[in-house]
Amino acid sequence: MMRLNKFLSRCGVASRRQADEMILAGRVTVNGEKITKLGLIIDEINDVVRVDEETVRLPAEESYVVLNKPKGFISSLADRYNRPTVIDLIKGVKDRVYPVGRLDLDTEGILLLTNDGELAYRLAHPKFDIKKEYVVTIKGLFPEHLTEKLEQGVKLEDGYVARSKAKVLSANESNSVLQMELTEGKKREIKRIFAALGYNVKSLKRIRFADISVEGMRPGSWRYLNRKEVLKLRRKVGLH
Repeated sequence: MMRLNKFLSRCGVASRRQADEMILAGRVTVNGEKITKLGLIIDEINDVVRVDEETVRLPAEESYVVLNKPKGFISSLADRYNRPTVIDLIKGVKDRVYPVGRLDLDTEGILLLTNDGELAYRLAHPKFDIKKEYVVTIKGLFPEHLTEKLEQGVKLEDGYVARSKAKVLSANESNSVLQMELTEGKKREIKRIFAALGYNVKSLKRIRFADISVEGMRPGSWRYLNRKEVLKLRRKVGLH
């Protein structure tokens, strides 16, 4: 027997807190009955649990996958416009896994996927300060001194002040290439930062998430994280 929110977290659907929100929103049914109160105990083996009308089950084991996402793939399980998703790239993964955060359609690079709901929630939450590194190519010459402006903070159109560490890898009148480090990673944050400074981003690749990289992995390829990598990620967010 198991609490419903713990069951949903174990299935990789969400953290326990997020699962509570889903229950209160009426998105969860047990044996066909909509559940809107917290604290329900279920039979995790025999009860049929659905989220948004889709059945969820406990995985045989927790899986942790790193994908080198190419451009042109949606970072979700499905797309209403039938565009290709990252799930199409990991058909060899036996358990159902969910993206940790997301990368834009035209952004490439490292994406973690897992059915460990609590770890996924913490890795994506800004309070845990998980570092993400990117290589950004922008149009035009980006002077070195502007990296100080990036560290001090750039005010975006919604009033949010975005801060990032950056260094210029190369720069000329046509293009500049920078390496950037962020911990928060709001929606389209890097593109919005450069737009606020008058630059257009030509390409964006995430090369590192926490201590995990896609070095040596071709675009579209994936691998399982090893035990050492998983334990290190869990320690970073206070899970042991």
